Amino acid sequence: MQEKVVDLKTKDGVMNTYVFHPDRPGPFPVVIFYMDSVGVREELSDMCRRLATVGYYVIMPNMYYRMVRCVDLDANRLWDPACADKLEFMWKLNRHLTNTMVMEDTQVMFDFLANEPAARQGKTGCVGYCMSGRYVYRAMGVFPDRMAAGASVYGARLVTDQPDSAHLVTDKIKGEIYFALAEHDHYAPAEMLEQVSQAIKTTGINGRMEYYPEAEHGFAFPTRRLYHKASTERHWERLFDLFQRNLN
Repeated sequence: MQEKVVDLKTKDGVMNTYVFHPDRPGPFPVVIFYMDSVGVREELSDMCRRLATVGYYVIMPNMYYRMVRCVDLDANRLWDPACADKLEFMWKLNRHLTNTMVMEDTQVMFDFLANEPAARQGKTGCVGYCMSGRYVYRAMGVFPDRMAAGASVYGARLVTDQPDSAHLVTDKIKGEIYFALAEHDHYAPAEMLEQVSQAIKTTGINGRMEYYPEAEHGFAFPTRRLYHKASTERHWERLFDLFQRNLN
């Protein structure tokens, strides 16, 4: 496995970005891995490595770079009253981001990838968890000629009243998009999911929504107390199939 950290200059600062790809001659299809609200950490790096081992160039940006270079948050303790200050800090980091900001950062990554020998040019995939489900959804519509496959895993705020809401570009999507939904997820209300479902049906895009029985928000993170092994392995199977169909 080849790994490196690169600092990408954006109009708002320097975005520390993590790269993983196989230790053999490339180039490899690119998958952008958008972090969840807890931020970049070893747990996510391990997930990037799992994708990279099957033949992908995986790039994971620290989307909180405008405020911090790294975070130290234990998701299993955030709702402990003793950690109230850390929980509020996480929400502050989360709230400062907009879909527009993340799309600008995505373009910066594309510019970087254009000069990366190990990164195959052309069709790109993306995956995002929790808050980043909406970034996947939005990116698929903002970069329709580049994003060939995307997976939103227990995505939150997929529909908002903001002008850059992800669902507003559903009709622009040309690739295949997949939504993995936890059966129990208060961050994904039924009304929001119905709006996404209707947007998919109305526009006729290649989109699919799948519920994971018994799973809760955060089920795919192996160190999380809500980790659900069967659902996690199913989600990996879906990701591998999705990217195999569209990127290889």
